[in-house]
Amino acid sequence: MNPTDSIAKHMNCNSIESYRGHIVDISGKSVFPGIIVVKNGVINDIIRLDYVEENAPYFLPGLTDAHIHIESSMMTPENFAKVAVCHGVVNAVCDPHEIVNVLGIAGFDFMVDNAANSRFKFFFGLPSCVPSSHLETAGANIDASMTKEFICRNDVYFLAEMMNYPGVIAEDKEVMGKIEAALQVGKKVDGHAPGIKGDELRKYANAGVTTDHECTTIEEARERIQNGIKVIVRECSAARNFDALYPVIGENPDMVMLCSDDKHPDDLIEGHIDALVRRGIAKGISVWDILKAACINPVNHYNLPVGLMRKGDNATFIAVDNLVDFNIISTIIDGRLVYDSKDGLTDNNLTISESLKVLPNNFKAEPITLQDISQDISKGCAKVIVAFDGELMTKSEIVPVEKLSDPEIQKIVVYNRYGNGKPQVGFIKGFNINNGAIGASIAHDSHNIVAIGSSDHYLVKVINALVECKGGICVVSDDETDILRLPIAGLMSHEPAKIIAQNYQRLNAKAKNLGCDFRAPFITMSFMALPVIPELKLTDKGLVDVSRFDFVDVIN
Repeated sequence: MNPTDSIAKHMNCNSIESYRGHIVDISGKSVFPGIIVVKNGVINDIIRLDYVEENAPYFLPGLTDAHIHIESSMMTPENFAKVAVCHGVVNAVCDPHEIVNVLGIAGFDFMVDNAANSRFKFFFGLPSCVPSSHLETAGANIDASMTKEFICRNDVYFLAEMMNYPGVIAEDKEVMGKIEAALQVGKKVDGHAPGIKGDELRKYANAGVTTDHECTTIEEARERIQNGIKVIVRECSAARNFDALYPVIGENPDMVMLCSDDKHPDDLIEGHIDALVRRGIAKGISVWDILKAACINPVNHYNLPVGLMRKGDNATFIAVDNLVDFNIISTIIDGRLVYDSKDGLTDNNLTISESLKVLPNNFKAEPITLQDISQDISKGCAKVIVAFDGELMTKSEIVPVEKLSDPEIQKIVVYNRYGNGKPQVGFIKGFNINNGAIGASIAHDSHNIVAIGSSDHYLVKVINALVECKGGICVVSDDETDILRLPIAGLMSHEPAKIIAQNYQRLNAKAKNLGCDFRAPFITMSFMALPVIPELKLTDKGLVDVSRFDFVDVIN
């Protein structure tokens, strides 16, 4: 018998359906033969049997992405869901701070409304850092009083990552007011604290922060757990931390979750949380520990109103071929088969309605000229951002101005997309672009225009192309200008995942043809503008020394 033969096909959820196979009890660390009886979208009973066929499917609770920015997939929530369910992911803990930094609460509402078109389980947090700091210009501002108002909404499940960790440590009144507002209504506070340790970490934890997904070393992860902070092991398109952190899953299985954070569409199509489960099992992690991190811990931590495949729960669960290869056979949400490995996506069961009538945006920047990005480099020394493949953190290097002609050192420009600033120019190493430029309106977290290029000519060309189309990802050379248009807030497209992924892969290949050998050039570039991840970053207001949390001169 093929395992898929025992998966019930759901014509509707007003009848009784049964699923026969191996029942995976993660909490009890056991597998037993049985039948899941579903009635009207709810698990009516789980009946133990004496025997099922050896190759019958294994049923278990669906996977949860414990921290993701849907916007980084460049898809709308409903299109994201169509990819996620193919990987057995049924829940996503979402921080919409990308679109909220652009559009404010209207951006949050857009995400919630669009997510409601799908049966997939989206749980949105209220962004805590809009803007992420005083060091950049966003399209909106959410202060402590607004946080207190909106955190009470039923569709807000937590206070999203508190990136302003210096503000927490310094007990900034606004920052602490946001955290207190969440704690008063019993909602969790997510963290974001790269590199901090010792007394500063203890102070951050004692403020009420409960998670951190920014760990890059096992020592960081262990110290956070010692301080009561749960570690969300991240594997995204740029920052890939699973290999460094996976031992902590076995050491402290109750204190670990899994996430993708920022994942571009081509990577998401290839694998999601299911890929981390497979890798964990291959590395020798107990299947019970990795499944606890992937299925159970996020639901319990955030108090998500979803089922965990128990009697009386909503019938949301998945089937896999076995607990080693962990290939997804099917995904069931609320008693409806939404994905089947033989037939593919069952779109009619997943989608409730498709009603994308408005493509909201906030883009007011005007074209620039060569003069706008020219610099006096006749004397002194320059502070240069040093970027690394697969890393969001950078280093700072002091270079005499006469060496700025080195082809390894290139200009980076950040330009305010909201129409009230001039381009800011810095210098960067690592991208190695030749005879062209790359640019995007995805620049964490305020999403101003960011561009890196081999000359001022190419930089002006790529920036003006982005201004003309009001957002997207772009590569320019002598021969062409190629753009992936992102009409929703300059961050997302309403196109299906495969189309976005194909266009993105084409641009990615062109960036590499220009000489950039980074695995994910665009997502790495997008974090060169985020002034809350060390060490040196450029925003629309200037060059930022993140350790000082203040501006510094590019040349002095």
